[in-house]
Amino acid sequence: MSVTGIGSKTGECYRLAGALVNMDQRLAITWLDHGTFLLTSPTGKQILVDPWLDGNSACPREWKCVRRADLILVTHGHVDHLVQVTRDTGAPVVAIVEICRWLEAKVLRRVCPMNKGGCLTLDGIDVDMVPADHSSWLVEEDGRIVYLGEPVGFVLGFEDGLCAKVAGDTAVLGDMALIRRLYAPDIAFLPIGDRFTMGPEGAAVACELLGVRRVVPMHDGTFPALAGTPARLRELVEPHGITVLELRPGETTS
Repeated sequence: MSVTGIGSKTGECYRLAGALVNMDQRLAITWLDHGTFLLTSPTGKQILVDPWLDGNSACPREWKCVRRADLILVTHGHVDHLVQVTRDTGAPVVAIVEICRWLEAKVLRRVCPMNKGGCLTLDGIDVDMVPADHSSWLVEEDGRIVYLGEPVGFVLGFEDGLCAKVAGDTAVLGDMALIRRLYAPDIAFLPIGDRFTMGPEGAAVACELLGVRRVVPMHDGTFPALAGTPARLRELVEPHGITVLELRPGETTS
C-alpha cells in the first residue's frame, strides 16, 4: 500500500491499471451479524469478511449463502469466522499462511497466503495484513485441536483512496498507533462485545490510537456473553467527534 498516498488522502486509484472509478460511488458496508461484513468497493468489487452465515441464527435468511464475492478475508481460525469459507463464490481467500495451508488440505485451492507486515493488491484493492491480539484454532471432526497461526487484522486501500481498518477479533493494542502512523485509516471496524474481545471501553481507546473519525461496531449481542453495546461506545467516542455507524443485520450503509 502506498503509505504517502493513504496518509495524504490524495484520492488516487491505488495501483489500478486503467480502471474507471466513479468518484460519486462510496464504499458500501453491509453487516451480516457478528464479525461478518460484505463490503462493496467504489468500482463494485465485493469483499466478504470473516464469513459466518449458515450457522449464525442472527444472520438474515436471505444472506445465508452469498453467491458472489470477489475476495474473502479471514482474520483468524475460530468457528464463528472460518467454518463457512464458501466455495459457492469461487473467490480467493486471503488469510495468514497457516489458515491457507489448512484450507488447501480441505481442497480449497484459491488461497492467497500472507503474513503480518505484507501487502497484496487484488482486483484493485490494497490488502495489508496487520497484528491483532486474540487466539486462533479449530477442533477437527476427529476431535484434534488444530493451531491456525496468529490472528490478524487488515488495512484495506480502496480505489477512491479510502482507507479502512478491519480489526477482526482483538484486544486494544499499542500497535494501533503504528497503524495510524503508517496508513492513517479513515474508518475502523472494531469488536465491542467484551469477554472474548475488547469491549466498548477498549474500542474507544482503539479509535483514539487509530485516529479514525468513523467506527463500525461488531462482534456484539450474538450471544448473551457479548454484553458490550454500540450505545456505550457512542457515549465514549461521540464527544470526541467520532461517528458510530450502528447497523442491524442485513442493513447497508456507506
